[in-house]
Amino acid sequence: MPKLKTKTGAKKRFKISGTGKVIYAQRGKQHGMIKRTKKQIRNLRGTAVMFKTDGANVKKYFLPNG
Repeated sequence: MPKLKTKTGAKKRFKISGTGKVIYAQRGKQHGMIKRTKKQIRNLRGTAVMFKTDGANVKKYFLPNG
């Protein structure tokens, strides 16, 4: 049985916390800030924790070694 490779796109987008939760950056802040409200830009700062079931799928299929 061959080893599972980590998906390089997921490696760049997700991080596993010490307790095993999946952390990701907020989407929608790469460009086009001029059309967003100040409140939207403020709320998109920082990182967020993924829901438990979605995080389990990410860990299983995309980050098997993480």
